[in-house]
Amino acid sequence: MYIATWNVNSIRARLDHLIAWLGQHPELDVLCVQETKVVDGDFPVAAIAELGWHCAFYGQKTYNGVAILSRTPLAQVAPGFVPVLGSGAAAWDEQKRLLMAETAGYRILNLYVPNGSAVGSDKYHYKLEWLALLRQYLEHLNPQTLPLVILGDFNVAFTDLDLHDPGDREQKIMATEAERQAWQGILGLGLLDGFRLFTTDGGHYTWWDYRGGAFRRNHGWRIDYILISQWLQDRAIACTIDPTPRHWAQPSDHTPVIMHLENWQAA
Repeated sequence: MYIATWNVNSIRARLDHLIAWLGQHPELDVLCVQETKVVDGDFPVAAIAELGWHCAFYGQKTYNGVAILSRTPLAQVAPGFVPVLGSGAAAWDEQKRLLMAETAGYRILNLYVPNGSAVGSDKYHYKLEWLALLRQYLEHLNPQTLPLVILGDFNVAFTDLDLHDPGDREQKIMATEAERQAWQGILGLGLLDGFRLFTTDGGHYTWWDYRGGAFRRNHGWRIDYILISQWLQDRAIACTIDPTPRHWAQPSDHTPVIMHLENWQAA
């Protein structure tokens, strides 16, 4: 199975890019998309169905929004925290950031993690609280017992290798120790960073600021990830970053990540 993640930064603005990229990757089975920025009634279901894809989506106007596209039908679609954590988590689902479904034998979890805006701000503290809730959510799922793949824009550089300039990182949103520690706790539930199974050096990024010629200079961050349950490691074949769409006119500031896993065969 080939599975990918891409923050398109508005599915309306980037639908042509999405369609073109899918056409370049006929091997793909699943694509998780973030920052769709449309309410569910405006999601381009027909355009995606014409390409032979099924989709599930969970969106809102102007901000956030996630979607899962699959070559095969999606089952057990679960938007937000509430299906796992109950009605007490309903307030956290006002922002549409999390969507889970099953396809091709795998449990797929698509995330658009809060950015945090600025270190120490209310949005930063919201981000840390959101990550704590995500950990509870995953503890309920128990990644050590599921064929789980978690994809998305995590809005964090896990290590100093994952950003161009790690200097003074405690003042940089997406690079503080508190953010990294929150993710280390999540990884400790039995998850692996798919890209780092195959690539151990720096200089590989998934997001570049639109300003200052960041993409041309490769001054980027690796903040888009594919995680797998630890016990799926033997099924992992490859994980790569495709910078191609970032070269296109009026691109998303993110670029896709693709992972190749062995097809799931139920025991």
